[in-house]
Amino acid sequence: MVLALTAAVAAALLVCRLALRERVAPGTARRALAFTRDRRALAAGLLAGVLLAGLGWRAAGPGALAWAALAAVLVAALTSGSGDGEGPAPGARATGTGPGGSRDQE
Repeated sequence: MVLALTAAVAAALLVCRLALRERVAPGTARRALAFTRDRRALAAGLLAGVLLAGLGWRAAGPGALAWAALAAVLVAALTSGSGDGEGPAPGARATGTGPGGSRDQE
């Protein structure tokens, strides 16, 4: 039970951090949660969650399931190709780069 409660506190801290970042700069939550639309990242997170849940159940019992779920979300966020929410959106093109817009040609 204590393991599940500490995982819930850790998840709540991450949600509060996300809410504070969104309040300071609107749109950051959408960029930070972009991994939820990436199938490859979700599959990696699901695989990690299932493996950790199986191992954790044997080692620590049902309290480890909450930690496995939290780890699955973090693995999915790290595996996502969208980055960490910083910088331009995926597929965005910076001005002055690429064919026809290179600064080397000026």
